[in-house]
Amino acid sequence: MRKIIAITQVTVDGVMQAPGHSEEDPTNGFTHGGWAMPLEDDAVNQAADETVAGEFDMLLGRRTYDVFAAHWPNQDDTIGNAFNKATKYVVTRSLNQLGWEKSLRIDGDVVEEIRRLKASDGPEVHIWGSSQLLQTLIAADLIDEYRLWVFPLVLGEGKRLFENGVPPRGLTLVETKSTPNGILINTYRPAGPVR
Repeated sequence: MRKIIAITQVTVDGVMQAPGHSEEDPTNGFTHGGWAMPLEDDAVNQAADETVAGEFDMLLGRRTYDVFAAHWPNQDDTIGNAFNKATKYVVTRSLNQLGWEKSLRIDGDVVEEIRRLKASDGPEVHIWGSSQLLQTLIAADLIDEYRLWVFPLVLGEGKRLFENGVPPRGLTLVETKSTPNGILINTYRPAGPVR
């Protein structure tokens, strides 16, 4: 069985919306896009390189796919090369054509399709960003591991990793490290329902 690993940059208050740049996701009037970039340091960049060093596939929601497909195919660096090599499974009902090489469409019953993907042979599956898709996967207990890069910021608004309505669940911390700029790189695994 393949593992699904959520890799997410979040603020201390759990906001994951638009860490990369100001125009990444202005949904609901969000004006703090690009919040992660000023705090990134060599340790975070090394963690990113380590994350993509092995073989993996990707699972992306449509909005994240659009952002990634506009950027990564043109990058000749460690992350760009790894993303371009990976098979991208894209959950979308609106995109009929996927221009980024090695991209496959998932539609219909998303939970059942992703259960089939997990049961198939292949490398682990990384889900980056994709906040709406994550809510569905969290509710269906389909995430095997969370790699959270917690930035020392509080934004007070924006899409959150764990939105209201997700089932109460415990997490087990399996690894943690901090960077010189105060970013915590934490790995958690699900530990079942809250007692």
